[in-house]
Amino acid sequence: MIRLIRYLFLLVLAVVLVTLAMSNRDLVMLQLLPAEAETYLGMNWRLQVPLFLVIFAGMGLGLLIGFVWEYMREMRFRSTARKATKKAANLERELGRLKAKTQGPKDDVLALLEKPRG
Repeated sequence: MIRLIRYLFLLVLAVVLVTLAMSNRDLVMLQLLPAEAETYLGMNWRLQVPLFLVIFAGMGLGLLIGFVWEYMREMRFRSTARKATKKAANLERELGRLKAKTQGPKDDVLALLEKPRG
């Protein structure tokens, strides 16, 4: 059922994106700098692309910035979890060593055989 809902959502999203692309096919001019800055700096970078590419590139850039932002925001939580996992593993190892030291053999016969002489 979840898979069907996921496919329906993706189908609706695809229809919306294709409709958006088809209705925004006009070419637009992208300029790196405003006209005044171009004459001052001597750079003249312009690109003519369909409007839907500008829209999709903006959405993609927004998603990328959001992913990076979230990754950086959660970095301290992952670091804390990694340290806690390491500490738990060290404590488990130490507990195993202490149990091995303090507990004698479980069998009485083995206890008599391993008992130090003297």
